[in-house]
Amino acid sequence: MTDATAGPRARASTVRVLWGATHPGPTLVVTVLSLALGIAAGVEPGRLALLVVAVLAGQVSVGLSNDAIDVARDAAVGRTDKPLAGGALSPERALAVAVASLVLALLLSAPLGPGLLAAHAVALASAWTYNAGLKSSPFSIAPFLVSFGLFPSFATLSLAEPTLAPPWAALAGAALGAAVHLTNVVRDLDDDRRTGVRGLPHRLGARVSVLVAALGIVVGAVAVLLGPGGGATPAGVVFFAAVVAVAVVTVIVATVRPPGRAVFQLTMLAALLLAAQLVVA
Repeated sequence: MTDATAGPRARASTVRVLWGATHPGPTLVVTVLSLALGIAAGVEPGRLALLVVAVLAGQVSVGLSNDAIDVARDAAVGRTDKPLAGGALSPERALAVAVASLVLALLLSAPLGPGLLAAHAVALASAWTYNAGLKSSPFSIAPFLVSFGLFPSFATLSLAEPTLAPPWAALAGAALGAAVHLTNVVRDLDDDRRTGVRGLPHRLGARVSVLVAALGIVVGAVAVLLGPGGGATPAGVVFFAAVVAVAVVTVIVATVRPPGRAVFQLTMLAALLLAAQLVVA
């Protein structure tokens, strides 16, 4: 292999490792959701493109900072699914890219107005605070309530005439964030305890965390169904029924067997249906 060939291949490998450490699934879901909400809010194409890329950069910064900060914990419990824990890239380099992505996210937000810049800055600061240590406190859910509660306003604050999203939309976003936190951590409770992480889900226990997450999603769905006023649309009713049905199944599964990956996947399905309901509303 020539040096000329090795260089591009090494760079491509580094990019793959970095992308794998961004938590690609949630990163893409949040980015696509920002696109859907922006379209639903009527954000014009140029501004919408800026918003979506800014959100993507912000999510990359959050995912990378999480894995860079947690690399020692992940290595201690044998998290082979985590690229940094396996030594594929140094945490210092990943953290440097995370900081650069954070700066890029804010720079891209600035042209959309001070409201969006402020909201995005608060949401990202909240997420980084979680990564930096709040995850080990009883208030570990707070960053998710703040960041996801602000998220519906990203679209409305990107309009030429910016405004905050209505309270019912913020409530639905916060409910979505709470569900993501409570059920995502359920899969890793034992590993987290071994490495000293003891957030709210660890204190509640797996089953209670799932029950609270499911209840929160239903509350969010009710807010979206009734919040806009003028009566529920047929599409809104369909999504509401789907959210409630999946939430009920999630509770049943968590009751009859120890909560695990299936419960997380069901909760994510309910959360995605809630997000779709929010877009329709």
